[in-house]
Amino acid sequence: MSDLTLRWLHSLADIPTAAWNALALPLHTPFLEWEWLYALEQSGSATARTGWLPCHLTLWRGDSLVAAAPLYLKSHSYGEFVFDHQWAELGHRLGEAYYPKLVGMTPFTPAVGYRFLVASGESEILVNHLFSEAIDQFCQQQGISSCHLLFTDPHWQLGMQPLDWHCWLHHHFLWHNPGFHTFEDYLTGFNANQRRNIKRERQAVQQAGLGLRTIQGPTAPEHFYTLVHDFYSNTCDKFLWGSKYLTPQFFRALRPAFAHRLLFVAASEPGREAEPTGMAFCVTKGDRLYGRYWGSWQDIHALHFETCYYTPIEWAIQQGITTFDPGAGGRHKRRRGFVAVPNHSLHRFYHRRLGSILPEYIRQVNPYTTEEINAINQDVPLKSLPDITVAPGIHLQASADAGAEGGESDARP
Repeated sequence: MSDLTLRWLHSLADIPTAAWNALALPLHTPFLEWEWLYALEQSGSATARTGWLPCHLTLWRGDSLVAAAPLYLKSHSYGEFVFDHQWAELGHRLGEAYYPKLVGMTPFTPAVGYRFLVASGESEILVNHLFSEAIDQFCQQQGISSCHLLFTDPHWQLGMQPLDWHCWLHHHFLWHNPGFHTFEDYLTGFNANQRRNIKRERQAVQQAGLGLRTIQGPTAPEHFYTLVHDFYSNTCDKFLWGSKYLTPQFFRALRPAFAHRLLFVAASEPGREAEPTGMAFCVTKGDRLYGRYWGSWQDIHALHFETCYYTPIEWAIQQGITTFDPGAGGRHKRRRGFVAVPNHSLHRFYHRRLGSILPEYIRQVNPYTTEEINAINQDVPLKSLPDITVAPGIHLQASADAGAEGGESDARP
């Protein structure tokens, strides 16, 4: 222990890229890699000014980085996608300030995979203990109400629960590839009504005169990195007011060193491929695909479904991708074969009254979330649910009536 040093750092720039990525690259998630996190900071998207003060916890042996935890001191709850606004209101009513709070996640990125980063050969159990104690000490000394680790890696969070972290259950949506060879294989899993719906939706986009193509980051035109922000901004203005978190500089910052992780899905008229009508922006690593942002200039029936679901699924099948996380939201996703799967956040509370009430709230609400997950999956129009093991002891529960005949196509969001 005497040769280890804990340091709190306020910028990824203070940590060598190679040292951080030696810990992050072996993970399944791409969103803990240095380039993504640094782009959020360097672009002005996740900074003290926006209420995301970087406060990263690191462990060193001499000049060697042994472990790290990306953490942010928050003055609000925006951009987290784990909704604790009622907790803040409770704190206000009890006379205990909820903000500032400490949050561990990739900012604005509701994708499962957060964990403490640990160098190969080091003790994960030791790091979990050291970091938990360091977080306790830091929060208590600074008067911080609580610490929240969001969208945690399912295997890692099981090892954290014995350290008195309170585990709150949520759900997200996931598409699973059991070994499809073609898009038609994917369609055969649906009941007859939904197969017809999907085919009609794809035809509607074709009849609108649009063609879809996938372009991987290194070969994408440079102006796509600016254009994707314009689409993202337009979608936020129309549908997601108050959620425009990312700057144009963020997307441009990804191009030099993170392009190999990126996938653009562009919808355009023939001969105007350089000027897409709509676009989705995805991230991929290994056998996993993540949908992040999308937008379009025209309100074209089913273009959202084609750009964000069907074309990425077709690409995923061709590439042997195993899972596709399409991003936040859910009503439209379940109709396209995305099933609800559990994820967890971990919480510690340092103010007396919040610490006596909220752990019990979490304990009581988790069973209702389990029921909600099962109820959602009963409405998925698949003949049978995919066999997904989320973590040891955590499985999807297939319903006997899953795949009941569905109705007509959803309206455009």
